[in-house]
Amino acid sequence: MKNIAILVPESSVMQAIADPSYMFSAVNQFLQANGQQPLFQVRLVGQSREVRLNNGMFSVHTDSLLDETEKVDLVFIPALFGDMRSAIEQNRAAIPWIVDQYRRGTEVASLCVGAFLLASTGLLDGKQCSTHWAFANEFREMFPRVELKDGSVITEENNIYSSGGAHSYWNLLLYLVEKYTDRETAILASKFFAVDIDRNSQSAFMVFQGQKNHADEEIRQAQQYIEVHYHDKIGVDELADRYAIGRRSFERRFKKATNNTVVEYLQRVRIEAAKRRFENSRKSINEVMYDVGYTDTKAFRDVFKKITGLTPVEYRNKFTKMS
Repeated sequence: MKNIAILVPESSVMQAIADPSYMFSAVNQFLQANGQQPLFQVRLVGQSREVRLNNGMFSVHTDSLLDETEKVDLVFIPALFGDMRSAIEQNRAAIPWIVDQYRRGTEVASLCVGAFLLASTGLLDGKQCSTHWAFANEFREMFPRVELKDGSVITEENNIYSSGGAHSYWNLLLYLVEKYTDRETAILASKFFAVDIDRNSQSAFMVFQGQKNHADEEIRQAQQYIEVHYHDKIGVDELADRYAIGRRSFERRFKKATNNTVVEYLQRVRIEAAKRRFENSRKSINEVMYDVGYTDTKAFRDVFKKITGLTPVEYRNKFTKMS
C-alpha cells in the first residue's frame, strides 16, 4: 500500500487538491475491477481540521493534522493562489513537516505554483524545477538557487517532482501512476480522464539527474562511475566487483538507493546524454548512438522511445532548430 498525503495549504487552489485525490482513488477502482488489491491510501493533511479557500467560498476538511501524520510515501503540494509571498507566509508551519518527510525517504511532488512552497523548504536548492510559465520571473527572483526549467512540463530529481502550469499537473499525476503501477494502468487513467498521456510526449521533458540523496556511499560512487563512463561497456558484475560487493547485494542496494535497477540507471544516463547531443549538435542518429554506448540501432531506438516517449528522429526534430 502506497500512502499518499495531499497537503491542504492555506490560499491554495481547491482543484489541485481534489484532482490528485480523484486520480489515485480512481486508479484503486481500476485495480479492483481487474481483480487486484487497491494500492493507494490517500489522506488530506493540513495545519487545521478545516481549511477555507477562495475567501471562504470552499471548505476542505482534512483527515489529519500535520503533527499527527506519520511518514508517508508521497506528499503532494498543490498550487497556491494569490500573492505567492503571502501564501508562503500563511503556510510557514508546513515547511518543517515537508522537510522532515523528505529526509525520512518520502517523495515530494509540487503541482503548478505549489513549487513556490516547495522551494521555500530549501529542498530545491541546486536542483531543477518546473512551475507555471507566467510566474517564472517571480520564481527566479525569490529562489535564485533553484534552476527553473523554462517551459518544461515535468521535472524529476532526487525523488522531488514538479509540474508546469495549470492542467499540465495531470501529466505528472499520470507519470506517477505509471511509476507506481504500470503503463497499462496509466493508459487506462489517461483515457478515463481524457488526458493525452504523452501530450507531445511528456517524458521528453523529463530531466534525469540520478537520485543521490541517500546514505549508501558505495552506491553513490557507482552512480558517479556510470555517469562518467556510460559510453563504455559496463556490466553489473564489473560494478559489483569494483566496489567489492556481491552481485545480488549490489543490485538490491542500488535499487533501494536510486529507485532504478542498475540497467535502468545506465539506460537513463545514456539516453539523457543522447538527448543533449540531439539538442546541441547536428550529429546523425548513428553517431549519437555510438557516442552514448549503443551499437544496435533497434535497441537504441527502443530504449530511447521507452524513456522519452519519442523516437530519436522525433526528438531531434522537436528540439533541434535547423537553420
